[in-house]
Amino acid sequence: MSGWRVAGWVGVRLDVAVDVLTGRAAAALARVDVPWSVRFDELASVLADLSALVRSGPGGRVVAQELAEVLVAAAPGVGHRAALAGLVDRVLDLHAVACLAEPPDGRELAAWLLKLQTGFVEPPEVRLAPYASSLGEDGLAFYRAEAVARFERLPVIGFGRTGRYDRERWALLRVMEELAEFTGDVDLQVLVLARDLSSGWHYLQVATVLRDAGRSEEALEWVGRGLAATGGRGAATRLVDLGVDECLRAGWVERAVELRRRAFLAHPALETYTRLRAVAAGVGVWPSVRADVLAQLGEGSDEVLRQVVEAELGAVSGGSVPEWLQRLRAELARRER
Repeated sequence: MSGWRVAGWVGVRLDVAVDVLTGRAAAALARVDVPWSVRFDELASVLADLSALVRSGPGGRVVAQELAEVLVAAAPGVGHRAALAGLVDRVLDLHAVACLAEPPDGRELAAWLLKLQTGFVEPPEVRLAPYASSLGEDGLAFYRAEAVARFERLPVIGFGRTGRYDRERWALLRVMEELAEFTGDVDLQVLVLARDLSSGWHYLQVATVLRDAGRSEEALEWVGRGLAATGGRGAATRLVDLGVDECLRAGWVERAVELRRRAFLAHPALETYTRLRAVAAGVGVWPSVRADVLAQLGEGSDEVLRQVVEAELGAVSGGSVPEWLQRLRAELARRER
């Protein structure tokens, strides 16, 4: 295998360099009759020569680009995917360095990066940070516009549905996640998360991102959408908690109380009652809220009513039982007769 090695790239024509390096890599990948360790050594040798070419001056960018495609295209049939992925990462590192030395057209680079990540059966994960300077503002804007346009064509996975995560969806999801992380763009994060709304936890993720970004109104909108989708089940408790905390932080006390009130009426239980009491008492409106919600407890809520009476009686210390609680206790006794 040592006969495959070609060293000394200074002065070598670019077309020869491309043919030699990609040819050696393709030959090593195709020789399934040769032990993987030997083939891997040859591929490592190819990368060493690519590194030398990149350091020596012009020509490395195109060679690295071609070599990356050869390695990525071969990934499904090689079987040593982790090792090959490491080699691809190294080629991309060298390609990013070569782009700095030989600046490409930003849009052409963006198009190639998208092709590499979405046009193969097992695409690599590309980090945008090393390419930022080479892409430039125009290239990055083009990359974003193309990625978003393709991602928005994917169907939204609705609540309670099982999404079909095919190769295209996974590839575009990785592209968008990296783009959102690199840019720090909250709208991109929301766009990514909102493509899968199959459970209440996905609504909670969106609301959390918006809350952390200081976009309270939008966060509460997603809380409301999540509660409507879940029907008060699953992630509903966490959604209400987030909504209440954000309302109190923003000084919207009436909205905080209303969220707790609706949660209690949707699912009457001692836990939802005590949570409502804590918020309403904290802002000084508990007597009126208590009268309202207890009046709305239906005939089917005897057990909840009993738990509420016992909890309130337990909270009375030393003094007489308030009139409203006496009435509530009498109502419970009437129901239980």
